[in-house]
Amino acid sequence: MTTGIPRTQVDTSKPHPARVYDCLLGGKDNYPVDRAVARQLPENSPRDARLNRAFMHRAVAWLAESGIDQFLDIGTGIPTEPNLHQVAQRANPACRVVYSDNDPIVLRHAEALLISTPEGATDYIQADVREPEVILEHARAFLDFGRPVALSLIALMHFVPDGDDPYAIARVLTDALAPGSFFVLTQGTADFHPDLAATVSGTYKSGGISLALRSREQVARFFDGLDLEEPGLVRATEWYRTGPAPEAEDCSFYVGVARVPER
Repeated sequence: MTTGIPRTQVDTSKPHPARVYDCLLGGKDNYPVDRAVARQLPENSPRDARLNRAFMHRAVAWLAESGIDQFLDIGTGIPTEPNLHQVAQRANPACRVVYSDNDPIVLRHAEALLISTPEGATDYIQADVREPEVILEHARAFLDFGRPVALSLIALMHFVPDGDDPYAIARVLTDALAPGSFFVLTQGTADFHPDLAATVSGTYKSGGISLALRSREQVARFFDGLDLEEPGLVRATEWYRTGPAPEAEDCSFYVGVARVPER
């Protein structure tokens, strides 16, 4: 694996979404400021994190089994096994994966944990999704953008407020993909628990983290111009393509997998 070079040191005085997510998943790569935010979130938050992660596993496995052998995962988070490349390479050992995150602690763990199969390869760049061209420039040196690539933004875009034009960011990324590529997205919503929206947003805001919970209509905009795969834009536990259906559970994430059409 090759890695980017961290531009900043880990700031342990402020919470970070990747470390809060790690805490919600039961990980240990977080700090007191992150745990303080996690403790204040609604009691269903750890379940949401787990169900979101389980969706990612199902989607990546299906894509790799369907012949996709290149992945660009932005907003990677702290590695929690099985990682995306492990899921993909289980289906096809030759898969190549580029990871990107803006928290320096992710790079620290990437160097130790993101070990590829001999047939495949993994790479990492420390960068922010708000700099899509920086990420794409790096990824193009590692992936063949003339062939299909699966782009994943997992539990990321709800940390990009409307003022940063998240739809334009997503469009820059998807426009770079060849026909036959796929776009995988998960996004937090308050549609099912509107009474908790203020609590969740306020908790993150108290830690200096912007949170934009979006409605189904707003999430659907991320897929404009793309062909949503069945079962469409649904809750995390409702998306599967092979194997037994996931157990029905309450979940506050919309998820979708879309194909890039011929242009």
